[in-house]
Amino acid sequence: MTVNTADAGADRLVLFGSFTSSSSYKPMLYLSLSGLPFSFRTVNLKNGVQREPTYLAVNRYGTVPALRHQGLTIVHSNPILDYLARATGIFAGATEQERWTAREWLSWEADQITNVAKVRHYSRFRAVDPAVMAYFRPLAEAALGFVNDTLSDGRDWLAGGETATIADIGCWGRMVFMAEGGMDITRYPALATWAARLAALPGFALPYDLIPKKDTEFAGHGA
Repeated sequence: MTVNTADAGADRLVLFGSFTSSSSYKPMLYLSLSGLPFSFRTVNLKNGVQREPTYLAVNRYGTVPALRHQGLTIVHSNPILDYLARATGIFAGATEQERWTAREWLSWEADQITNVAKVRHYSRFRAVDPAVMAYFRPLAEAALGFVNDTLSDGRDWLAGGETATIADIGCWGRMVFMAEGGMDITRYPALATWAARLAALPGFALPYDLIPKKDTEFAGHGA
């Protein structure tokens, strides 16, 4: 099975991703919350489609997600979120400080919350030596605790403003799978309240309800 890399039109957003991928969920959630129209092209990781020449021509790293828009190709979830925020102004942050703080969170997420994804992956998809899990689980729990402590100071959103930003979308996009790694959100009350606040936004959906298993065109609903 070869991934469909046909151009859907230079002005249309085309996202390549996979059903089980937290990295794919992050830009999918952004696009759903923003109400923008886009095309989704599925990359079946289980079947190794990410290693086929047609997809490697899109993303040389052989990973998901990837985004094509107006002649550009952007890969990896956090650069995609940054690009979308810059290109559309949606979830970018209301001030210059918020915009930089949001990007700061994305950088931190890639280093720390990714441990939540590792624990989930090793719990669900690939068995590893218990010593490996014993190394990554405390790191994942520490990341969750840091977010919880940050939100315990009374702020509604991670970048400190009055509205959600790519910081919230990027961090939640990995943490959403914490239960699959055996981590209980109720241990982090401020984080749980923030997650509920995010879930109340129009267009929000959980990963398995949002990411399709086949190529799909999304009409959008307006930002």
